[in-house]
Amino acid sequence: MADRAREDEAIRGVVERLTDVFSATRSPAEVEAAVAKAHASFTGRPVREFVPVLVERKARALLSDSRAGQ
Repeated sequence: MADRAREDEAIRGVVERLTDVFSATRSPAEVEAAVAKAHASFTGRPVREFVPVLVERKARALLSDSRAGQ
């Protein structure tokens, strides 16, 4: 349970950081959606220690790729 709370807190930090980074080009809702999509891709994975780092990388790539298409 404590691990889940720690992961949730780290994911909230990812949302905050990426919202700041992409504030000029992405709405907070778009950032939250990208983070949620990235986080969902790790559902069911047994090793959770690095999930927040991997989520941040994946969400950043999603947001960057989306921006390139505009």
